[in-house]
Amino acid sequence: MTQPALPTPPVLPDGLDRPDRPCVTELRLAAFTTHRRAAFPLGPLTLLAGRSGCGKTSALRAYEALARLGGGAELGAVFPDPVACVPERARPDAQRRRGFRIGCTADGPAGPVRLDVAVQAEPELRVVGERLTADSLVLLETALRDPGKRAVQAAWHTAGPTPVTRGPLPDDRLGTAMLPLRVAGTTPGQRRVLAAAEQMVVALRSAFACDPQPALMRGPVQAGSGRLLGGCGNLADVLWRTRAECGRRHAQFVAAARAGCTGPVTDVLARLNGNGTVAAAVDRGHGLHTDLGRLGHGELRYLAFALVLLTGPGVLEVDPAGEVPAALQTLTVLADGFDRGLDPRQQRQLLGLAARMCERGHIRLVGAVGDGSCAAGTAGATVVHLDRD
Repeated sequence: MTQPALPTPPVLPDGLDRPDRPCVTELRLAAFTTHRRAAFPLGPLTLLAGRSGCGKTSALRAYEALARLGGGAELGAVFPDPVACVPERARPDAQRRRGFRIGCTADGPAGPVRLDVAVQAEPELRVVGERLTADSLVLLETALRDPGKRAVQAAWHTAGPTPVTRGPLPDDRLGTAMLPLRVAGTTPGQRRVLAAAEQMVVALRSAFACDPQPALMRGPVQAGSGRLLGGCGNLADVLWRTRAECGRRHAQFVAAARAGCTGPVTDVLARLNGNGTVAAAVDRGHGLHTDLGRLGHGELRYLAFALVLLTGPGVLEVDPAGEVPAALQTLTVLADGFDRGLDPRQQRQLLGLAARMCERGHIRLVGAVGDGSCAAGTAGATVVHLDRD
């Protein structure tokens, strides 16, 4: 059998090279909660828009689940309530099995790579099928052959004297994430498999799911690692760190606060108390400080999202691919309720900040909003409408 040469990265229609930093360009929910046969294109700045109950949050959760699986997390940790992910009207088969299917496409130097995963939720949680493809070539395929064994039968592309290599993989993890430990990379086919798998893993892993909770942000917090949590309850601790580490970014944050908060803003301060807690306040000038606890619900969410957009993996509680230089990774922020509690002025300011940061290529954002018209006039924004009439 003739061995195919290593693929040359395709050229985009506009003549530009493939992105240097792998990124997820499509999310697919073949059967997940309220979604069936759904595919969402994802650009650098994407807003999932629609009324409450249309599936915006579940789409973000599916992306987050793929990101955690790409990082090597066990299935049970990613889906603590897997039955809730099964479409409501899905009926069990003769063996009482029900499940869900999710997937995505990651673009990068290796070209578009597709990942599709089938998960059984009942009677027990397990991966029952996975497929990794590029240019219609199946690079990895797994299937549950023996329900009595806690493993799936896997076959990955080799293109050597043996076209396909077969072996068992655990049924509680993503096979794509384990390929770098299983594939030797001695043939062009194996190297192609490795390139595709690594691109998918790098694209998925660097994701930060964020839904700021103002109730957790109002009082002093215990000094800690200075890494922002998804609920942003430790905002004051992170401000204590970022204000000291990078004056330029802090100045940008203060400018964003000035544009989105009511009243004058000359600085945003953080102080370490004697009991080991950190408190934050807005400096109004002339010696007047307003504690975060006195700010409005929308102001706190606005400040939290602004800080997320202006920082990066070193400040956010994410699990990037440590073996890949940061310059070759893109952080994806999964922002639930991106417009929740914000007035029109704050929405415009936050979307403008998101557009500027996403344009640089180091950060991408997928946000859930109630009304996609808030993105009107925002350069580079993609609005995906999820409403079902």
